[in-house]
Amino acid sequence: MKVRIGADASDDEASAIAGALAQHLAAAVEVYAGDDDEPAATAEAPTVEYPLEDELGPTDREAELRAEIRDILEGGPEKYRDRLSESGKLFVRDRLELWFDSRGASAGEGSERNQITFEDGKFAHFDGWHENSPEVEDADENNRLPADGLITGAATFEGRDMHFMANDFTVKAGSMARHGVEKFLRMQQRALKSGKPVLYLMDSSGGRIDQQTGFFANREGIGKYYYNHSMLSGRVPQICVLYGPCIAGAAYTPVFADFTIMVEGMSAMAIASPRMVEMVTGEKIDMQDLGGARMHAEESGSADLVARDEAHARELVSQLVTYLPDVAGEKPPKSETVPPKYSPDGIDELIPEAPNRPYDVHDLLDRVVDAESVFELKPDYGKEIVTAFARIDGRPVGIVANQPTQRSGAIFPDAAEKAAEFIWTCDAYEIPLLYLCDTPGFMAGSQVEKDAILEKGKKFIYATSSATVPKQTVVVRKAYGAGIYAMGGPAYDPESIVALPSGEIGIMGPEAAINAVYANKLAAIDDPEERRKREDELREEYRRDIDAHRMASEVVIDEIVAPSDLRAELAGRFAFYEDVEKSLPDKKHGTVL
Repeated sequence: MKVRIGADASDDEASAIAGALAQHLAAAVEVYAGDDDEPAATAEAPTVEYPLEDELGPTDREAELRAEIRDILEGGPEKYRDRLSESGKLFVRDRLELWFDSRGASAGEGSERNQITFEDGKFAHFDGWHENSPEVEDADENNRLPADGLITGAATFEGRDMHFMANDFTVKAGSMARHGVEKFLRMQQRALKSGKPVLYLMDSSGGRIDQQTGFFANREGIGKYYYNHSMLSGRVPQICVLYGPCIAGAAYTPVFADFTIMVEGMSAMAIASPRMVEMVTGEKIDMQDLGGARMHAEESGSADLVARDEAHARELVSQLVTYLPDVAGEKPPKSETVPPKYSPDGIDELIPEAPNRPYDVHDLLDRVVDAESVFELKPDYGKEIVTAFARIDGRPVGIVANQPTQRSGAIFPDAAEKAAEFIWTCDAYEIPLLYLCDTPGFMAGSQVEKDAILEKGKKFIYATSSATVPKQTVVVRKAYGAGIYAMGGPAYDPESIVALPSGEIGIMGPEAAINAVYANKLAAIDDPEERRKREDELREEYRRDIDAHRMASEVVIDEIVAPSDLRAELAGRFAFYEDVEKSLPDKKHGTVL
């Protein structure tokens, strides 16, 4: 610091001024007299000698703060905590301990892979909480709202950084009000900026109706949740686990998430409670039938997975994240190569020659992908198509496979919708796609028309058309009708389309074709034996016309692959096209979804 004093000041005065200022400001000082260019006196910043570490320590002020934090960590009234165990649920702080073992360095390696980094908003609603804390005589427990019933923060989960939120069901049934809403929104907005995944641990009865002023309709109110969900969609993975009945607004977070896990017998979600449903419609129904885990896993398709209990839910998420990048634009994490569960040499014998004979596509996967790497989503919904993450040579892939054991692999509306959503998610997070085609095509009939087969089939084809990740298609056996379009056929820009020798591509199968084209001619043959012989001849002629060899000779497909070589062939092709660049037409977005 430079200071200029009068020209008539003596050297002693300059030195005194320099020393006093240096001591007061704790900084080096140069004192100049008049217009002199050289300082008349200087003084260095004083050396500060701090007391030894054990001479200072926390005061009563810090002790009081720690006591306040301990009380906040206790959550809501004890009677509500006691009720949790009756439902088989953990108290939210114990749940966070299960997910993020935060015991510190003594926990060893696990403490580095799984720990809470920090919590935000622990003191939310502290004024109301403090005034009505347990120590205050005649406290009103209804006004004691620790953390306003919502915990938000950042954590490391299986070595991955992520944001998290968790409802405290002991505080007004995990309901949301002004301060909790503010915390939730801040967490989402930080996720948008940080590009880190979000984990929602939901156990909420919805918004607090008696406190809705200030959070329901505001620009930065609860409605902003779903705006932020929409902005986060495809930006970072959003994973939601449900631990209780999430009603009305609370039910939208799980359906907006990329992946939703419900716990058997514990979770539920619905637009309205059973009591409200009865009041509005007269229908009497219990919560599990209205919106329980099994209903959403099997009928609505809103649940990706159903966990047996809280520990199983965590285990499922720990597997799921291994297939996902942290943020859009990054490649999914690669693992060490693991041989398949069974030898690929058995693929040819596994696939029946007759197109209408069933086999389980899971058995095919066991001979193609890395052992124990299949992670199936929505296994009980739209069963005609299997959607699963897996690894081939350590690389994550998204598998869309027709399932011949389910109605011959015909594509029904639910299966089409399931496949479209899965493809869309894989494309958002740079997960390559593998189509295993063995389908007679989209199902026909009055019921599927009522169930919107055209509308949902359109979404399936649109998702396949718009995906810019590397795509490989295998014609395993039958690829009839528009089924080959949705399943990544030649016209849909796959990096490769290969067939097994059992593969067939045609407008329809042999039986349907004979009936459509030759029915009248065959009916005119009086001799049954001659008619049967002619049918066999026409069937064989038609099958030669749609056979994989014909398609390969006309370069409709790229290659016919020996079944025993299929895994190696796919591994090589996925590796070669790992960095392929694809683009879509310059437009805002399509209108199909």
